[in-house]
Amino acid sequence: MAMAITMYAVAQQAPLHEPVRQIVVSLEDRKLALMEDGQVKKIYSVAVGKDSTPSPEGTFSIERRVANPVYRHNGRVVEPGPANPVGSRWMGLSTKGYGIHGTNDPKSIGKAVSHGCIRMGRVDIEEFYALVAVGDQVRIVGTRNEETARLFEAAPLQSGKQAVQLAKTEPVAASEPASRNALSEDVKQLAPALLAIAAASSR
Repeated sequence: MAMAITMYAVAQQAPLHEPVRQIVVSLEDRKLALMEDGQVKKIYSVAVGKDSTPSPEGTFSIERRVANPVYRHNGRVVEPGPANPVGSRWMGLSTKGYGIHGTNDPKSIGKAVSHGCIRMGRVDIEEFYALVAVGDQVRIVGTRNEETARLFEAAPLQSGKQAVQLAKTEPVAASEPASRNALSEDVKQLAPALLAIAAASSR
């Protein structure tokens, strides 16, 4: 009887809430935001694709997660370790050939230098890897917009016309008027001279 009650109590427990995760990458800001249930959980600096091999833009998903991957490209094979170009973690995206991964060149973070993938530093990629799962949405944004400006605390872009309008309508601060005490002192200093002039003109 006690076992039956225990089993019933376990069955009645509410299922744990699984947060809805979304990853937003701003190519212009070179930053990545991990969001859970619409709230920013973490922001990371990243490297993105260079002009000749740009990062893809659009909405994708994480399809694979590999810890300590073997790098293979054009016949070249690099085993896991500090020389591996994709670092210690790989998360393949739903667009073939692209992913979010580590790097063996930490100085590249914050720059547009990759072959199109999103690179992260070792500490960041290993933390990020543990926080995401297969199926999580990844949105890569090329040009800064209101959302990425808000996420990454960048000032929203303004057109030239808007900038001119703001310049025209911005009030000009008036000079601060002299205090009454200062005026009184000036009058006191001028009083003898004014009295002398008045006396001379009355003669």
